[in-house]
Amino acid sequence: MDGIALMVEEHKLIKRMLKVMRKASYILMKEDRYDDQDFRKMIDFVRNYADAHHHGKEEDFLFNRMISEIGGVAEKLVRNGMLVEHDLGRLHMKQLEEALNKVKSGDEEAKLDVIANAVSYTDLLTRHIDKEDKVAYTFAQKELKSDTIDMINEDCGRFEEKQKDKGVQDRYLKLVEEFEEKYLS
Repeated sequence: MDGIALMVEEHKLIKRMLKVMRKASYILMKEDRYDDQDFRKMIDFVRNYADAHHHGKEEDFLFNRMISEIGGVAEKLVRNGMLVEHDLGRLHMKQLEEALNKVKSGDEEAKLDVIANAVSYTDLLTRHIDKEDKVAYTFAQKELKSDTIDMINEDCGRFEEKQKDKGVQDRYLKLVEEFEEKYLS
């Protein structure tokens, strides 16, 4: 298994959900309607697929090895760029969930916070994915030793098998397809 190629492929599914989130936010803005449970499922996708599943591999298998093996430039790229953006994305999801709870409690103005956090997340992740695909991953492939790349591939393979046994990949692919049908067709 090519771990980095897999991460690039996962970005494609994440970007599909970003389009859905943006469209759901637009509908809320334009038509003042939204499905609370759909937004909560989007948060679940972000937390459990984009973050735990995808970012987990980056943080546990790739980025730490880039820092330890390459040092300097890699450390700045990872610590001051990629990891900061992962944390900012987590903050947007926390604030999105809080805004949904406020709307559910009757705070109509919190709809603005729903839109703001969902759209901010989609913008952040769109730029973030582009940097990973074009800079971070390319840099890692060029600078890491082949033995290190082999370890990353093995770790990713084992992780993917465990996740497959739990149905993670299929569950979130189906969710994205369902939401694309509902929001984008």
